[in-house]
Amino acid sequence: MRLNPAKCTFGVNTGRFLGFMLTDRGIEANPDKCKAILEMRSPNSLKEIQCLVGRLTSLSRFIPKLAEKIKPILKLMRKNTPEGWNEECEEAFKGVKEILTVPHVMGRPDLGHALHIFLAVTDTAISAALIQEEPQFKLVYFVSRSLKETEVRYQKLEKVALSLLYVARRLRPYFQGYQVIVRTDYPIAKILRKPDLVGRMIGWSVELSEFGLQCEPRGSVKGQHLAEFAVELPYTIPTHAWKLYVDRSACKVGGGAGIVLVGPNDMIVEQSIVFKFKASNNQAEYEALIAVGMELARDVGADSLACYTNSQVVEGHMNGSYQVKDDYLLRYFHKAKQLQTRFGEFTITHVPREQNTRADRLSKLANGKEKGVLNSVIRQVLSEPTVGCYAISSPTNSNKQICWKDEIIRLIRRQDEGHNLQAEETKKISRYCLIGEDLYRRGYLTPIMKCLSMDEASYVLRELHHGICGRRTGGRALKARVLRAGFFWPTLEQDCLSFSQKCISCQKHDNVFHAPASELHNIFSPWPFAQWGMDIVGPFPLGRSQKKFFLVAVDYFTKWVEAEPLARISTAQVKRFIWRLICRFGLPKMIITDNGRQFIDKRLQSFYKELGITSITSSVEHPQTNGQAEAANKIIVNELKKRLGEAKGGWVDEINHVLWGYRCSPHGSTGESSFNLTYGTDAMLLVEVGEPTVRRQLSDMTINNEQLRSNLDVIDERRHVAAIKNEAYKRLVARRYNTKVKPRRFMEGDLVWRKTADARKAPTKGKLAANWDGPFRVKEDLNNGAYRLEYLTGESIPNTWNASHLKFYFS
Repeated sequence: MRLNPAKCTFGVNTGRFLGFMLTDRGIEANPDKCKAILEMRSPNSLKEIQCLVGRLTSLSRFIPKLAEKIKPILKLMRKNTPEGWNEECEEAFKGVKEILTVPHVMGRPDLGHALHIFLAVTDTAISAALIQEEPQFKLVYFVSRSLKETEVRYQKLEKVALSLLYVARRLRPYFQGYQVIVRTDYPIAKILRKPDLVGRMIGWSVELSEFGLQCEPRGSVKGQHLAEFAVELPYTIPTHAWKLYVDRSACKVGGGAGIVLVGPNDMIVEQSIVFKFKASNNQAEYEALIAVGMELARDVGADSLACYTNSQVVEGHMNGSYQVKDDYLLRYFHKAKQLQTRFGEFTITHVPREQNTRADRLSKLANGKEKGVLNSVIRQVLSEPTVGCYAISSPTNSNKQICWKDEIIRLIRRQDEGHNLQAEETKKISRYCLIGEDLYRRGYLTPIMKCLSMDEASYVLRELHHGICGRRTGGRALKARVLRAGFFWPTLEQDCLSFSQKCISCQKHDNVFHAPASELHNIFSPWPFAQWGMDIVGPFPLGRSQKKFFLVAVDYFTKWVEAEPLARISTAQVKRFIWRLICRFGLPKMIITDNGRQFIDKRLQSFYKELGITSITSSVEHPQTNGQAEAANKIIVNELKKRLGEAKGGWVDEINHVLWGYRCSPHGSTGESSFNLTYGTDAMLLVEVGEPTVRRQLSDMTINNEQLRSNLDVIDERRHVAAIKNEAYKRLVARRYNTKVKPRRFMEGDLVWRKTADARKAPTKGKLAANWDGPFRVKEDLNNGAYRLEYLTGESIPNTWNASHLKFYFS
């Protein structure tokens, strides 16, 4: 990439950049663009008008209220416009030329000082001026645009909000980098903070909430450049600056009310109310007057209020001409009198319904009786009468804990009082607003969420989780339900997760874990027949001599399998079987079994102790500890199924054939057969007799004996190679197994739940039985994924329990 020397200028005080002139005074309009407009003759065709509007748009930053000034010219650009260039267009063109004769100079705002926005709203255009008053007065930007055909029908308050939204979108970098103060006498800030906004105002309120805008009265205007701009919003306060029109519409199942609040400069705020309770006509009139009407007038800052209603009863009660006899209406009367004291001057007048048609239509719109073009800015739903919603204040507690909301409320009130906040503080409160005495936060899922203290949050969690209409879900689902209900606090996600974890019922009926809890621990045998695994298989169909079980033993090194069919399994038979193994293969170092009664008998344990044999039992309900024996059992049973066919009782005679085939087959883990690793050579198979091989046809037995002896000389090397292959194979399996592990490690003293197997579940509870029981305390960690447990009373639980059957207890 290379720079174009013709476009590079260095060491100059003035230059052109992006169509503007940058000087030491600030940002000025391009003289060539201004000259082109000043020397331009009056357009005679549509194309020339479009060219003129395009040139003016490029200089709109320097021309205040451009859209309003060239409104006659913009009308000529519409389709099917028969009129041509007229005197009104010529006057507008001359007015723009006068401004461009000496265009305004825009300045770059200084960091650390606030920017001020002045808004101008007319029937057909919206405009705004961005300035900075300190440390010295600067014009920063003029913005304006014409209103669309649908926007022209907006209410005055909606147009003011639209103008503010347009400026925020157009000048977003300024709004993000500076504290912006909106100088207007319209109560736009108080309206945008109301939680009952409807329609487009909700989206505008959420979008503007990120900037932390401050609103101040317009007051005096500095600078001659803004004199004409600020005149656009004259503000004269008559005797009764605010007028309130109320009307009601009641029915059997509820009703509605309509409120029209008219302020200075023809500003109108409309609000519709929906009653979700049965209300009489007089009660509905009082609800419209005090619940919304007077509260709305107080929120927008009205000092004096003139109320107009078509209810003679309410008007007579408030003026004292009628006596309040109904006890329920008496409560409304006292509430209305209490609100009346908050206004400097208050009057209420009875008017016929014909003079109160707008409020009447709003009340019917709220009740769903009329569908038309009438639309309210604010729509509120009352679920219960206002006089029944009194808040009971608790006595002040000197030891009251500090709530997280206090700091935010304090900063918001400081900002409302006109104090300047630091950038960090402004960012902290940018999404919060005060509605009455409650703090709310603007959200993404719902327009506005109520902020709760820790005590209130605890009640909400309890009600949503195990209340009457609650649902015992996990932390993520509970968080979503809290947000849907419209509540917020800073530690919402963490509290929901912790609350669901500590629910005793949820812990007891939680799903069973299937992912392994600890890494795979491999068991290696140092030499052949040093380590055996034993297990009992059965019951089978009754065979010869009433036999229905068989006892299996597997050598961990050579994979040699021994099995003996039995009619019943007893400790004496197990002892006799082990003694036969010792006589054939020597004294083992270790025997691994499960927790069957025959294997943990005291007589058998004393037998092991006399011979110096170590007995290891697997964890309860965890057969993976004796996985070698379990794998052999599965192979033997599957082979028996395939051999027997329909004659299931012949399994006793077939088991020796199955064992012979298993011993003579090479194993994938060692690469050798069990017979070869045991005797140093391969067994002579029947197939070699039917189809003679070289080994079968050898007639010199002397050579055969020499070959057998030579095999015995290298059998140690062959076993060493098999051990290496076996260890490599186990490491490969362990590596793949460990990728699925979700670790759960417990320490001594931890409280845990224990998985309830089907055999230990109460039969009377059926499918409603709990999946976990406890709690228990971890007594000892065996450092191999197994633990010893004890009851909370200190009584030990026999046997060990694997981590896959345990989980943490939260309380």
